[in-house]
Amino acid sequence: MTYQSPISPGYSWYEATVGERPEYPVFKGDRSCDVAIIGGGFTGLGAAVHLAQAGLRVILLEAHRFGDGASGRNGGQLNTGQRTHAEDHEKTLGFERAKALFDIAEEAKHHLLSFAKDNNIDIEYQKGHMSVAHKKRLVKDYEAYPATMAERFGYKHLHFMDAAETAERLGSSRYFGGSYDSETGHIHPLKLVVGTARVAAANGAELYENSNVTEMRHEAGKTIIKTAMGQVTADRVLLAVNAYGSEKLEPQSASHVMPIRSFIGATVPLGDVDVLRGGESVDDSRFVVRYFRKSQDGRLIFGGREAYTADNPNDISKHIRKQIEEIYPALKDVEITQSWGGSVGITVPREPFVRDVMPGVTAIGGYCGHGVMLSNFTGKLYAEAVTGNRDRLQYFRDLKVQAFPGGRQFRKPLLTAALTWFAMLDKL
Repeated sequence: MTYQSPISPGYSWYEATVGERPEYPVFKGDRSCDVAIIGGGFTGLGAAVHLAQAGLRVILLEAHRFGDGASGRNGGQLNTGQRTHAEDHEKTLGFERAKALFDIAEEAKHHLLSFAKDNNIDIEYQKGHMSVAHKKRLVKDYEAYPATMAERFGYKHLHFMDAAETAERLGSSRYFGGSYDSETGHIHPLKLVVGTARVAAANGAELYENSNVTEMRHEAGKTIIKTAMGQVTADRVLLAVNAYGSEKLEPQSASHVMPIRSFIGATVPLGDVDVLRGGESVDDSRFVVRYFRKSQDGRLIFGGREAYTADNPNDISKHIRKQIEEIYPALKDVEITQSWGGSVGITVPREPFVRDVMPGVTAIGGYCGHGVMLSNFTGKLYAEAVTGNRDRLQYFRDLKVQAFPGGRQFRKPLLTAALTWFAMLDKL
């Protein structure tokens, strides 16, 4: 029987092609550890690897299965830099902090690729990424961007694409220009989840699935974590649930990180159809971003329909097919073999949320669509801070990430209204 995630709709192409997906036991009993991690996505698993390698006792509790959330179901794109462009960071934070944040993101990219290579994880990495303009008036910004990144931030792997080059590379004339990044690309994210869990377990981290945390409290300098069948007493805790909520455990994360639903479809292999002949990934300039890429076996993996509630559409593929057709009319009747969705954690300023929310408890999340690369690395940065090597996580703590307005009762309706407004502007 095909496994269906209880927190994310649909059966993904990643699940269909990941191969062996080991199951981990349910947590039982009464244990103590140096660091407890709540959440088994990229952040939590990445932290577990590096903490265990440093010799710490680590217990990781995942409420469902590893990869059920965004880490195993996302678009697979690495991108370059933070969600906020480096030149925009410079305007608000100054050059030194902007450069440091960009350099961290670049290190994150290289860390992910070297980690996969060193641990024999076949993440199906493919090079090449395009960011494209869906409105003609935006082209000037794309034209200036590569020079700014080369001159100010030392990143020399971008070039501007005019409308003709964009159309040739995409196999579509829907966009007006863009930038090409030759030093990033896309991966099979669920293979990275499965591989990272394997490495963490091999280094001595205790990993548990289907072990939902029901209570967390601070007591006598320790954090007590309860599940249905056991209790963990930890010196420190990493709360790494991102878009999948922690309001019942502590309120700060839930007020700063909000979930939005995003949906993806995978087509049959396209053969000789002129779509992304170079196998790159793409994102566009819409507020409701459309993101797509070519898999190694020639499928179009296309994401774009977002819902600003917890609701799921009755037919995900219907909505995805409509968006594919807008860009690739020839694919109007293409077969979509899998369609699925999940929740993305966003924050008001589109910056990651990193904060100590209780004594000894650090919450990390809110990657705003840049999580494939950043989440793995923030797990490493957390481990660095705990082991006393250095605290580069402070760069993220210092970001001014305010809570969503409206309080517990009204923040979701206000967010829905605001994001729906911006989505409407995409059409103007």
